[in-house]
Amino acid sequence: MAKPIHKLALTMIVGLCVAPTAHADDVSAGKAKAAPCAACHGEDGNSTNPAYPILAGQTARYIYTELRDFKSGRRKDPFMTPMAKNLSKQDMWDLGNYFAAQKPKPTGFTPEAGMVERGRKVVEDALCTMCHLGGFSGQNEVPRVAGQHQQYIYKQLMAFKNGERTNFPDMTSYVKSIPEKDIKAISEYIANLN
Repeated sequence: MAKPIHKLALTMIVGLCVAPTAHADDVSAGKAKAAPCAACHGEDGNSTNPAYPILAGQTARYIYTELRDFKSGRRKDPFMTPMAKNLSKQDMWDLGNYFAAQKPKPTGFTPEAGMVERGRKVVEDALCTMCHLGGFSGQNEVPRVAGQHQQYIYKQLMAFKNGERTNFPDMTSYVKSIPEKDIKAISEYIANLN
């Protein structure tokens, strides 16, 4: 009798592990739902305003997680919190799948002299690629930040440092001891990656 119970438990565990990716990867459903997002993030997720992040090429799981956090109040933003309030779980997955399927475009960012090399050294010392991967391509719930707007990267890193953004406690721990000048260098290094 124990064997069927073990099989059932294993089936349930496997089902829970794959549930987030079991949602339909219907990009067209996400495209239809992304119309309100275009005002800030661009029609294809390539924001041209450095105050708003580029969503194109982001992982679907990261977008889903952030929308869920905005909806629950775990992450706060005067624009995004109300936008996420009425989204269903399927809406969040559809949006995540849509933006993940889009191609990020270069921002045209030009870093200050010496900042890219300084940022590269700080990133190596902080072991940022353990989570964000080489080239800062991101994985699962960890965002792709390569080629993101420098201003946005800087703002988010400072929000983690100052405890204003708390939905990723590991980031708060990592960034807390990094001086602001080095945070600027990190943001310039990452923004310069394509």
